[in-house]
Amino acid sequence: MKRPSRKCAALVSGAITSALILAGCSSSQATPRTNQVKDVSPALSRYDSDNVQRLWDDNAISKRDRGLVTVATLVSSGQSAELGHYVDRALNDGVTPAEISEIITHLAFYTGWQNAMEAVPVVADVFEDHDIDASELPDATSELLPQDEEAEAARAKTVQEQYGGASQGVVDATGEVLFNDLWLRPGLEPRDRSLVTVVALIATAQSEQITFHLGRAMDNGLTRPEVDAVLHHAIYFTGWPKVYTAMPVVKKVLKSRP
Repeated sequence: MKRPSRKCAALVSGAITSALILAGCSSSQATPRTNQVKDVSPALSRYDSDNVQRLWDDNAISKRDRGLVTVATLVSSGQSAELGHYVDRALNDGVTPAEISEIITHLAFYTGWQNAMEAVPVVADVFEDHDIDASELPDATSELLPQDEEAEAARAKTVQEQYGGASQGVVDATGEVLFNDLWLRPGLEPRDRSLVTVVALIATAQSEQITFHLGRAMDNGLTRPEVDAVLHHAIYFTGWPKVYTAMPVVKKVLKSRP
């Protein structure tokens, strides 16, 4: 079977990679955490120290996974104030530059182009600080991972039946650009790509889409205890209401699985 065109996802990946390199020409350092929290809110400073920063001491998920979750949340939400700090921390905890780059590319499709572009100059400064160059980033076009043809055919059939009458263009692009290209890029392991997608859906309160993507994440290796830990981590970075909005859907997915 002839593989659909990879033009669109390749373009955004190349654009983001180029932007990261160009933006990194500045001499500024990665955005540090503010040291003024205690001056403004002693209580917030205490909660940050006692609750948020101690999340990384909980081994329910790895420090690396916490980096993926946090970076994905901040990019998805367009929150750049502390993005540099958490990208730096993620790199130190084992997330690779290629994975950071690929997360930004992936989330351009799932949370909007501008959120991805807002992240670029912040991440570029961190990359410069770590002496990361283009040789460590994913190519704009790469040899794609193999497709699960049966699963993709089932997904395409369902989407066509449900939404073909609304916008055939959206249905076609979903297959061509997302599931036959973006999702097959090798820059992120399938489990990690699914994880950052679920996190993005929680962060943007898109609970209707969680059923499919959480199921896919678990098919790709995300475990029940890890789902629990991801939700616990997310409450501090997305806020309690968004996680509670997601939990009925998450509960239904977990209940449906053996």
